[in-house]
Amino acid sequence: MNLNFWLPLIVLASSLFPGLIIFFLSEERSTLRTALNLTGATLKVVLAHFMAYRLLVLGHVHEAGFGMGLGSMFVLRVDFLSLMFLSLSSNLWLVTTLYAVGYLEGSPNRSRFFGFFSLCVTASTGVAMAGNPLTLFIFYEFLTLVTYPLVVHRETGPALRAGRTYLWYTVFGGSMVFLGVVWLQTLAGPLDFAGTGVLQTLGTEHHFTLGLIFGVLITGFGVKAALVPLHGWLPVAMIAPAPVSALLHAVAVVKAGAFGIVRTVFDVYGRDFAGQLGLLGPLAFVAVLTIIFGSLQAIAQTDLKKRLAYSTVSQISYITLGTALIAPFSTVAAIVHLVHQGIMKITLFFCAGNFAETLGLHDIREMKGAARRMPLTGVLFTTAAMGMIGVPPLAGFVSKWYLGLGGLGAGQNWVVMILVLSSLLNAVYFLPVISTLWFEQPDQEWVIMRSSRFEAPWTLLLPPLLTAAASILAGLFAAWTWSPLGVARQIASGMGMWP
Repeated sequence: MNLNFWLPLIVLASSLFPGLIIFFLSEERSTLRTALNLTGATLKVVLAHFMAYRLLVLGHVHEAGFGMGLGSMFVLRVDFLSLMFLSLSSNLWLVTTLYAVGYLEGSPNRSRFFGFFSLCVTASTGVAMAGNPLTLFIFYEFLTLVTYPLVVHRETGPALRAGRTYLWYTVFGGSMVFLGVVWLQTLAGPLDFAGTGVLQTLGTEHHFTLGLIFGVLITGFGVKAALVPLHGWLPVAMIAPAPVSALLHAVAVVKAGAFGIVRTVFDVYGRDFAGQLGLLGPLAFVAVLTIIFGSLQAIAQTDLKKRLAYSTVSQISYITLGTALIAPFSTVAAIVHLVHQGIMKITLFFCAGNFAETLGLHDIREMKGAARRMPLTGVLFTTAAMGMIGVPPLAGFVSKWYLGLGGLGAGQNWVVMILVLSSLLNAVYFLPVISTLWFEQPDQEWVIMRSSRFEAPWTLLLPPLLTAAASILAGLFAAWTWSPLGVARQIASGMGMWP
């Protein structure tokens, strides 16, 4: 056992142990609770970047495995693909922790909240580092269990109803993933993610069964990835506090679903083999349907967080669409959008939380002129929204550009038309919000819910400032080797999917 063995376990422990300790802290121990949260989050970031250096520069693959009986293994492995999700989870957990500390200041049940908050990130990093389908399922279900208390944190009637909806959907999704994993192991024996596709060696007599298993797995992962018609839990879960919404949309739950789809296509089936089985066409169709449906639903919403929720339904499916296209550029687009969508969407939810906490605003129609009262929050929201639309040189433009090139490279010219239509719809539901925030006159005097030296407490302003800056820099310096796009190209190359 060496450093390659211990590092994945230490990464898990960096959020697991602080979370368990926090459960036993009284509400008055806020300083110790904050110190535990920030120390664990900072340590996770340092370790994630250290492992990234060892993998990308030194070529070390970190792996820890334990026997579970019946030939099954619990495996953690930090390979090229898991690196991107792990880096995203660790970095955004740090800024979300800082935001949550400020957002929940003085609120009840903070020890319970931050305990499950840490366990949620433990589960998402476990999903990232899962070395085989069984381990991925374990953390996928663990993620369901530890996010439910965050969704129902306020314990109101609507929150509890939203929690039940969330559980119905996600438990169903987990059951489908379990069925698919067991079915695969029965057919092909124990599988792992060490390689690009491990099912090609099975005989042609199993192709129909493999197609059924693929559908079962995509259904299971598609629940958390909010693929239509499995998306119903996501808008309902917006009853949760803003830090939880940010966690659900940018760091943990929807990304776990999208990551499961990527793993299934790239590492279990292999994209070429999945294409031969005729599985990628239907997957691309569902992704396109979700992209358009989510955007149309977003236009109809007047509650800001619900509009952002349907935007997530649409935007997260760019990852699925990039995965379903057999082209190097689409591979890079799918991988890099894990990061780009995360940093843009978390900025939007942070800003929505700031408007709600400072001015008590939730409905877009009540936000007339709010950006003039809170100019920094308005600028950050506008920046992230423009990135989502795909305005260059922001991060969202880079994702859409590479996805369009992937479509052209695969001979699927219709992908460009879908991206143009999607961007127009993005503009339709984001530009009116920006116009309302900046250019309309307020109907009444602002009621300040939380006073502070700045327009909002610094703990609520610094996180979106950092993530908005990241979305700008990710676009401006996309050609840099260590930008999200540069790392995505290296990861695709390591997977044999980039020249």
